[in-house]
Amino acid sequence: MSRRRTAKKRLLTPDPIYDSRLLHMVVNRIMKSGKKSVAYKICYEAMTDISEVTKQDPVLILEQAIRNATPVVELKARRVGGATYQVPIEVQAERGSTLAIQWILNAARSRSGRDMVSKLKGELLDAAKNIGGAIRKRDEVHKMAEANKAFAKYRF
Repeated sequence: MSRRRTAKKRLLTPDPIYDSRLLHMVVNRIMKSGKKSVAYKICYEAMTDISEVTKQDPVLILEQAIRNATPVVELKARRVGGATYQVPIEVQAERGSTLAIQWILNAARSRSGRDMVSKLKGELLDAAKNIGGAIRKRDEVHKMAEANKAFAKYRF
C-alpha cells in the first residue's frame, strides 16, 4: 500500500449478460489463477438455477443477498500504549459490499456439496433469506463490535 497517495478507483464494466457491476465483482472474486471464463460459467449457471427456483430476476436476488450480508460496523486493531484494542469503525458502502461478497463466497466454498455452482446458489438464496454462513459472519462481527464499543474512543 502506497504511503504517498491513494490509488484511483477503477470503474468496473458491467457483465455482458445481466449488465450488472455487482455480478462482475462477484465473478472477479470467484476467479482463481486468472480463469475468468470458468468464473463466468460458475456464476451464470448459479444465476440460471436461482431464476428457475425462485421465478424472479436473479440479479435482484444477488443484490438482496449482498445487502443482507453487508456489515454496518467492522473491527480494526489499534495499538495504544503497548496494548492492542479492537476498535469498532463504521463501514463505507463500497467496503461493505466487498466484505459481503467475500463472506458469501467463503461460506459457499465451505459448504458441503459437489460443485461450486450448487454451493454458490444455495448460499445466495440463504443470504437473500437472512440465513446462512455469511449472515452468521455478519452477526458475529456486529456482536464483537458491540462488545468492544467501549474502545470507540480510540477511533482514528
